[in-house]
Amino acid sequence: MAGNLFIVAAPSGAGKTTLVRLLLEREPGIRLSISFTTRAPRPGEQDGREYNFVTVDAFQGMISRGEFLEWAEVHGNYYGTSRTWIAGRLDAGDDVLLEIDWQGAQQVRAQFPAAIGVFVLPPSLEELARRLQGRGTDSAEIIARRLAVATAEMRHAGEFDYVIINDRLEQALADLCAVARAARLTLAAQRARHAELFARLF
Repeated sequence: MAGNLFIVAAPSGAGKTTLVRLLLEREPGIRLSISFTTRAPRPGEQDGREYNFVTVDAFQGMISRGEFLEWAEVHGNYYGTSRTWIAGRLDAGDDVLLEIDWQGAQQVRAQFPAAIGVFVLPPSLEELARRLQGRGTDSAEIIARRLAVATAEMRHAGEFDYVIINDRLEQALADLCAVARAARLTLAAQRARHAELFARLF
């Protein structure tokens, strides 16, 4: 693989989606993997941009055909990542970012041990609750369920290579950019990207 595979995970409301969007704006060499999901689009979301929206039957058919690198059921909906697309981009030398949960991260790292894991934490549970309420898209019951799930999810932060606390957005973004840039400068990454140069110099 010539490209790096980044995994970014976080509990709902920690700011993962915003951080990833800003990272992609600042680091154009990173390609975002668009997951498949069975959940309904939220206002303003477009098929093929935020997610590939499919029916439950279509998703289960993709599972049976082995088309997913990873998949999971979260909050009653299915989410999955295309295996073929990821492998093709990495072989072409592109860096790829997966925005998934800890369960998906475990499945990905079992197949791509060199994947670089980043877990985003909120500064507190109180702030996490405030952010979820501020969305205005979920009922109080759903928010309470998401907070309970978030508490369990955060126990898996120790399975990741890097942890970013999203207290101040600009600092958290700078930290995420630093991880991406450092990964591109490892000996293995540089040797893969600049094979001809290494062959001439060494």
